[in-house]
Amino acid sequence: MSKAILRGFSLLEVIVSIGIFVLVIGGVTALLIYAFRNNKIIWEQLSTQSEGRKAAQDFTNELRSATPSSIGAYPLAQALPQEIIFYTNLDSDSLRERVRYFFASSTLKKGVIKPEGDPLSYVTPNEVITVVARDVANTSTPVFSYYDQTFAGSESPLTQPVSATAVRVVQIKLQLEENPTISPAPFNIEAKVEIRNLKTN
Repeated sequence: MSKAILRGFSLLEVIVSIGIFVLVIGGVTALLIYAFRNNKIIWEQLSTQSEGRKAAQDFTNELRSATPSSIGAYPLAQALPQEIIFYTNLDSDSLRERVRYFFASSTLKKGVIKPEGDPLSYVTPNEVITVVARDVANTSTPVFSYYDQTFAGSESPLTQPVSATAVRVVQIKLQLEENPTISPAPFNIEAKVEIRNLKTN
């Protein structure tokens, strides 16, 4: 009896034990890697969605209060599928900034020009550009759609080219996808805004 105890494990038992241990460790490691990757994807998607929501909200607030420029130009200067230019007062002074939202290289960017000089003018090289939303996947979908004064909620958008003076409502639509190869589907953010100073009823 004491001899059997002293003998310990056979070589086969040691190999089987090591094999089971390696399998268990491998399984646990794979599970942890999978969980970490999924957690990373979820957090990246949440960050992308939060950034997109803020961009849409800022755009809505700014465009809603669009007004003639500080030199008398029409409130809406350009109405393209991937770019819009309008004038609004972004700060506490009396001058109206030229604001340009545009889609480029999977990002939504915002360019701002403050009028300067005497007489006042909007100097294009002085435009300050910032990125307001990343991971935008609107390659074939327009970021901006435009509606005229007949829009009641279900009408189709105006067809391009759109005359800026005909626009009363603008829709922004962002398709956000942090990584198309691993994320389940693009996250869509949509908002429609009526330009107050252009209302006719």
